[in-house]
Amino acid sequence: MSAPVAGGAAAGAGSGGAGSGSGAGAGGAGAPRRRGRPARTDAGSGPGARERILAAARAEFAERGYDKASIRAIARGADVDPALVHHYYGPKEQIFAAAIATDFAPALEAPDVVQAGGPDALGERLTRFILGVWENPDTREQLLAIVRSAVANETAAAVFRDLVTTRLMARIAGELDIPDPKLRSELAAAHLVGVAMLRYVIKVEPLASADLEQVIAMVAPAVQRHLAGGV
Repeated sequence: MSAPVAGGAAAGAGSGGAGSGSGAGAGGAGAPRRRGRPARTDAGSGPGARERILAAARAEFAERGYDKASIRAIARGADVDPALVHHYYGPKEQIFAAAIATDFAPALEAPDVVQAGGPDALGERLTRFILGVWENPDTREQLLAIVRSAVANETAAAVFRDLVTTRLMARIAGELDIPDPKLRSELAAAHLVGVAMLRYVIKVEPLASADLEQVIAMVAPAVQRHLAGGV
């Protein structure tokens, strides 16, 4: 290291002072070395950062649940600074809401099923659709992760409840031309959620291993009574 410095001094005006001044100028022109934690790469806050954060959040909540998931772990999974997670999504409950809205998206298409045909087969259509979402291994794992978080933590339960009531049940009730549509849509949902919990979460036999078509045939009439205005 000393040889280049001496050479630089000799190439100057011939005095030690001139050489020192030249060395100081070269040092000042360079970027100062930062201490502490290394800065994230430009990719960390560049295009796609928001999507990476959401993907990391979904993975973190699915693996660890709401209680054990953390903003720092989500940021680490997305390769961004934790401050960027707050910037895009806010506190933990808000990024949880964004994550479960994505995971719960297949079930949120249920109101479209209600609209798709006449009232006579409404119970069968909705029952087949909801149980079909649970039958799919990919969507089932996502729903199971949401349910576990909602059962274990009241904040997570409140976020999930708001999603279900505003984006699912209210829309279904809005499609029903019967008295007490909100109550009836919730009773239908309670029936379907109960079946899903026993079949896919708790796995109570013989329901857990029963043929899907048999389950639909037995559940759909009850759902039909709720949604079509029967007693």
